[in-house]
Amino acid sequence: MPPVKAKELRDLTVDELKEKFEGRKKELFSLRLQAKLGKLEKHSSVRMTKREIARMMTILRQKEHS
Repeated sequence: MPPVKAKELRDLTVDELKEKFEGRKKELFSLRLQAKLGKLEKHSSVRMTKREIARMMTILRQKEHS
């Protein structure tokens, strides 16, 4: 999946953001599995996905506290 910008994430509702968050977590699991099996071509995709998850968690937290 292409990376999502923070501005786009801030425009989403909390429910939509949680849905995207769960999808990225599943994607990260899949990427880690591929990496262990040696079938992952772009190893940077794991890092990018982890950063997106962190970005989503931060924005979710901000929305819940405001």
